[in-house]
Amino acid sequence: MGDEEKFDAIVVGTGPAGATTALLLARAGLEVALLERGVFPGSKNVMGGVLYRHQLEKIIPRFWEEAPLERYISERRYWLLSKDSVTSVGFKTQRFCEEPYNSFTVLRAKFDRWYAGLAEEAGAMLLTDTVVEDVIRRDGRVVGVRTGRDDGDLYADVVIAADGVNSLLAKAAGLHPELHPQHVALAVKEIIAMPAEKIQDRFALEEGEGTAIEVFGAGTAGMFGTAFIYTNRESISLGMGAVLSDFARTGLRPHDLIENFKENPMVRRLIAGGETKEYMAHLIPEGGYKHVPPVVADGFLVVGDAAGLVNSVHIEGSNLAMASGQMAAETILEAKQAGDFSAAALASYRTRLEQSYVMKDLKKYRKAPAFFESNTHFFSLYPNMVNDAAREFIAVDEKTKAEKQGGIVRSVLAKRSLWGFAKDAIGAWRSLA
Repeated sequence: MGDEEKFDAIVVGTGPAGATTALLLARAGLEVALLERGVFPGSKNVMGGVLYRHQLEKIIPRFWEEAPLERYISERRYWLLSKDSVTSVGFKTQRFCEEPYNSFTVLRAKFDRWYAGLAEEAGAMLLTDTVVEDVIRRDGRVVGVRTGRDDGDLYADVVIAADGVNSLLAKAAGLHPELHPQHVALAVKEIIAMPAEKIQDRFALEEGEGTAIEVFGAGTAGMFGTAFIYTNRESISLGMGAVLSDFARTGLRPHDLIENFKENPMVRRLIAGGETKEYMAHLIPEGGYKHVPPVVADGFLVVGDAAGLVNSVHIEGSNLAMASGQMAAETILEAKQAGDFSAAALASYRTRLEQSYVMKDLKKYRKAPAFFESNTHFFSLYPNMVNDAAREFIAVDEKTKAEKQGGIVRSVLAKRSLWGFAKDAIGAWRSLA
């Protein structure tokens, strides 16, 4: 093993988790290789499009002054959508329009390229168009990776898997089990081009300001999942995700699902006249705390989506990915100082995760994925029921208000018994409290 092939660390994947790990290690003076299978960072990466400020600001103070961001999010809306109606609740504040902001919309092709570029500027060696085929082991310890490049194998004291939910690298290291269809979601997304002035007019926004809409119900055709509409500078990100088991159960195709969502009259008005520029799909971990795999082995760490670190209840992922990357870097720097990259020495990474908001939040909602996956009527029956009741309550005719209220109660109870309501309420509370 020649010296020219040896690094302190090899990071596989240039998403938020991998780029964070590489940046912090390079800043500390370690020799880092940052590997990306795409032709450039972000070319293969997909997420809904919301980036939360707090975690990244800890790493890059006032990053919004230089990062390629789309809009700062001042408003969050939550829709219960049926085929022809929507019941909406939202929150908008001027405070989120002012520094330091709360969150932003981003386009990964731009953002990831910038972020990985910072790691490269700090000294990391960025190798794009590089497919990692396997880990290299010696005496049971991971000591490097095998790539499809002509110059072949790369070696390091530690390898960090940041290659996404279906982490081939973590599987090769023996840490990542095969994904169960109930524990992973398939998400599809379109980028719809639209002039900035039109976006601001339709969403009642000022220049630079953005809206994020999370959609439950008809957006996923009643499957366990959510849809979304996010405003970018001159485009709209629109898409949805649902667990693979529901796609198999219903026989629905992702492309048909997103087309149906776009044709919903509540959605159609917002995107009318826009032009679809990109279509993409990716997998999201949905298993929660109970299905976070082992994240440490001898000479090996797992971060971000590869470690299942997604809070599906609050729809958070990028911040958890960056937090895990930071904790992985802190752990590796300690291991470097001690000269020990064994699983026992790296175990403090898992401890850091457990003591942080990352695992505490996942643990709080550990029962939610299984509960809602087995009670999909929350995404079909209830959105329709709420919209039907709201329409009847608001409609003005010759019925008295008492007759209307009685009719709503009878209609609701015809669709779900009092016992059913009680069971749903108790189950939802136990899974979320």
